[in-house]
Amino acid sequence: MLLCLPISIFAKVSIDKDNCTITKDGKTFPLYGKVKIVESFPDIKVKIVDSFADIKVTIVDSFADECGKVKIVDSFPTIKVQLVNSFPDITVKIVDSFPGIK
Repeated sequence: MLLCLPISIFAKVSIDKDNCTITKDGKTFPLYGKVKIVESFPDIKVKIVDSFADIKVTIVDSFADECGKVKIVDSFPTIKVQLVNSFPDITVKIVDSFPGIK
């Protein structure tokens, strides 16, 4: 039965709280900066939740240079994200203040 599941479910993912990064399949990405939301070929898969999130994120218009602060862009992203309902690499709660990893 497990042989029917996609390989991406078993991707190794780790979160570094000190550096505010996520590492997936040996590649490290910051959890802040310019984010492009894509439908396919993401760097990471994200599920938006209301509670028990891995990181709290604030969407900003400029200066997305601290942990949890992101600016949504169409070009030249720091990281590409796909929004999913199941099998996320990380869960995110959108907040107005106090972003970051707790």
